[in-house]
Amino acid sequence: MSFSNYLETEILDHVFGGAAYTAPSTLYVALYTATPNDAGGGTELSGSGYTRKSAAFTTSGATTSNSGAVEYDTATGNWGTITHIGVFDAATSGNLMAYGALSSSKAVDTGDVFRIPAGDLDITLN
Repeated sequence: MSFSNYLETEILDHVFGGAAYTAPSTLYVALYTATPNDAGGGTELSGSGYTRKSAAFTTSGATTSNSGAVEYDTATGNWGTITHIGVFDAATSGNLMAYGALSSSKAVDTGDVFRIPAGDLDITLN
């Protein structure tokens, strides 16, 4: 996953500029049908029972991973094909923190439940 411009600026300002940065108390995972980028963008799902879901992360070395499963409500309509994931600092609106492509796209139809198993959402720094 890549960091957004927002998070890159916050980290640089915190480490090198001396400005305090307070990490969000809760992180939320968003689903996309079109690619987001460093500035945001992309097409996040909306409607048909979709809402961002909170996720907790555990860090080991240069990687942080979701410590529990992230499970979405049952789709009440066709969500389309999920291609990307974004991590935000708010349940709605907010700031995109990181984003990345799924290893394989997933079509979500009415009645489906999209789920990210524990440990499958990795954010790595090199």
